[in-house]
Amino acid sequence: MSADSISLAASPLPLVVAAGNAGADPLWQHQLGLLLESTGEGIFGIDLDGRCMFINRAAAQLLGWKPSQALGCNMHELAHHSHSGGAHYPEVDCPIFKAFRQGLPCRIDAEVFWRQDGTAFPVEYSSYPILDGGQVRGAVITFVDITERRRTADALQQAKDQLELRVSERTQELQAALAQLRELSAYTHAVREDERTRIAREVHDELGSLLVALKMDVNWLGKRLGELDLPLPNPMQGKCQNMSHLIETAVDNVGRIITDLRPSILDHQGLWAALEWQAQEFAQSAELHCDWTMQVDDSVALPEPLAMAVFRIFQEMLSNVGRHAQASAIGVRITADSRRIELAVRDNGVGARADALEARTAYGVMGMRERARHFGGDIHITSAPGQGATFALYLPLAELTAKALDKPGSVA
Repeated sequence: MSADSISLAASPLPLVVAAGNAGADPLWQHQLGLLLESTGEGIFGIDLDGRCMFINRAAAQLLGWKPSQALGCNMHELAHHSHSGGAHYPEVDCPIFKAFRQGLPCRIDAEVFWRQDGTAFPVEYSSYPILDGGQVRGAVITFVDITERRRTADALQQAKDQLELRVSERTQELQAALAQLRELSAYTHAVREDERTRIAREVHDELGSLLVALKMDVNWLGKRLGELDLPLPNPMQGKCQNMSHLIETAVDNVGRIITDLRPSILDHQGLWAALEWQAQEFAQSAELHCDWTMQVDDSVALPEPLAMAVFRIFQEMLSNVGRHAQASAIGVRITADSRRIELAVRDNGVGARADALEARTAYGVMGMRERARHFGGDIHITSAPGQGATFALYLPLAELTAKALDKPGSVA
């Protein structure tokens, strides 16, 4: 066997200690040499001083040395003397030496070996102690060049980074679009409330005044007809009475429409009275028992946009009960102080699955959530088939509310 194939240092230490004096068998050494030569991994052995006792051709070629040049050399000084950045790598810190000096194996894939020409390459290496009767005599080191593996890993990481960057950009775009959509939704609510207020005032001022004037004229006409000496029964006077009743009905309907558009109690008596009035009106019209509980700090004064938002959310909660719950009773609980508002509506109706309340077609629920989120609040819903449902509004009255009031379209 040539010196460049497998080189063995003259040493009393056998390459591998198994039993008896197997290390002295020339045939066994020849077979071991063939085994070391047949592998593509670099393999070398060192004694307790770190000197090379044997090295196979693959290891020598990877390091750029001839096997005969490496034999007897300190392998740490030869191929492991510096970190990848060029900083000195002290021998006492070397995992290879630590492994056999402590009698423990190691496996490292984050370091480099150095070639004869001064270039470095990333390696994955393992160091296992050589034992002789339980005593450590050295170590055998196997290593492979992982340059291609690193290059592939770097390419994959680069692709991953690019993908994450694209995902981040798309996420930011979607978030911006969602923010714009929510601003548009808030603006739409604001415009709708403004339009409701305008229509309510015009109906009250124009149509309401006309109906009142018409009722006065009809009453005047009926009174004058009664003063005339006409045969009884007087059909004209009966017509005037019927017209007067119809006008009264129209006035009542106009008042109801105005209240639906813009409840005057909200402007005159405030949010808390408006909520109580709305609950009583709903319970009476739906023939439900209403368990009402309200604990509020009277000093809490909400800005008009926020008060309108809370009122509309409460209306939608009651409307949901009326449309879907088939309930016989509801419970309303309201607490408020300078820090937060909590408003909950609970019914004893048929209930619903959670996915039904979170469906994309649940526009009422989405509308409540958007109103609440615009002011930094949230809607919590608990429901199950046959167990009723609870809709709860949680609204902070602090920094989030102040910020929301500064946004465009902050009227409900």
